[in-house]
This record gives sequence, C-alpha cells and structure tokens, in this order.
Amino acid sequence: MAKSQETFSKKEKEKLKLKKRKEKEEKKEERKANAVKGQSLEDMMAYVDENGNITNTPPDPKKRRVVNAEDMLIGVAKQSAADPADLIRKGVISHFNEGKGYGFIRDLKSQESVFVHINSIVDKVKEGDKVIFETEITHKGTSATNVKLDVVEKKVVVEEKTEVVENIDTKETKED
Repeated sequence: MAKSQETFSKKEKEKLKLKKRKEKEEKKEERKANAVKGQSLEDMMAYVDENGNITNTPPDPKKRRVVNAEDMLIGVAKQSAADPADLIRKGVISHFNEGKGYGFIRDLKSQESVFVHINSIVDKVKEGDKVIFETEITHKGTSATNVKLDVVEKKVVVEEKTEVVENIDTKETKED
C-alpha cells in the first residue's frame, strides 16, 4: 500500500490557516456588533479651538474676533531695497575649497558666515585672507559677490614677495 501523502507539516499549516480564518471572522463579527450607525451630524463634527487643537465642542461666539484679510501676511514680507553702501562688507575667508569651488567668508561686523562661489571671486584667495565683498540675497540665502583681497592685505603680500625676490638676488650674487 502507498504511504499517506499528508505529512505532519502539511497538517500543521492547514491548522494554522483555519485558525487565522476563524480569528478574522470573529473580528469581523465584533466590528459589526460594535458599529454605531446612524450617528447624527452633530456627533460627527469636529471643531478647532483658538489654540489650533481639535475638540468636539463648538467655539464660544462671545470669544469671536474679527480679522481683516488685508492684515494677514502670507509668505515673506516684502523687504525694502538695501543701500548699496551697506552691501559692501569686509571679512575673512574662514573656509575655502578650491577643488569644489566654494567657501565661506566670516563677516567682521556681524560675524555672519556668507557663502562664496569661485565664480564671484576676483583675486586669488585662500583661508585666512582679509577680503572686501558685496552681498547678494539669493533664493538660498546671502551670497558674496565681487570678492577682492583687502587693499591693506594686498600691499603686505606684494611687499613680502619683493623681499623674497631681493633675498634670492643677493644670494645668487654672493654665490657668483
């Protein structure tokens, strides 16, 4: 005679399927029994109080305030045009990555960090250089444009280079 095709694991799986099906039907019957049909509109209403919380009690008409639509500001308030003299600032390059082409300038007055892109730099700069720059408000925030080395800083760099050249010239003459 042939061996039975039903194994123990098949029987167990079938038992689990029947158990889950039975539990599902019990939950369905429970939901039907506890369902509240025919609620009134007033029972289904929800209200928002003055603090923005959802409640089931209607607002008190005595606490009602009248608000004009013209007084409401949606979005950002219009800003007045800035004075061109205020746009020119002095700062120090706090971070600059030549490989990526951007950096940040620390404003000397407000200590604000301003983004700078390599395309808006006029002179060659590195970290720690004092610079003069103009600001521009973009959709991502304040950005520096027309970045130049500070005039005082430029003179010091030029003087150092000339001294080094003179030293090299004198060394060459001494060796000859």
